[in-house]
Amino acid sequence: MRTLITLLAVFAVLSFTTGTALADHHGEELVGWLADEACANKGKAASEGHAGCAKSCVNNGQPIVFVNDADKKVYKVDNQDAVKDHVGHKVTIAGKVDGDSIRVDSVKM
Repeated sequence: MRTLITLLAVFAVLSFTTGTALADHHGEELVGWLADEACANKGKAASEGHAGCAKSCVNNGQPIVFVNDADKKVYKVDNQDAVKDHVGHKVTIAGKVDGDSIRVDSVKM
């Protein structure tokens, strides 16, 4: 019985720390495309050919999002001003991922 309690305690601690690590990434770097939300959600945003459309859509009020190259996941950008000059570009961004959004600390072409 004591072994079972010890194992349960270990699993509880591991579950808590793993969950926290997944929910709160600081300084993570991701490579992908900055695009408009409408096209990104339709899977049309991750290419150089979409740059003009993305800029036009953002100028017409669409929010800027980040499309991760690795898994094509679309992230909302919390601080739009940090990325506005790179809409339509493939970039490396560093920032804090929290669920389906990212707070961008830096952008590199």
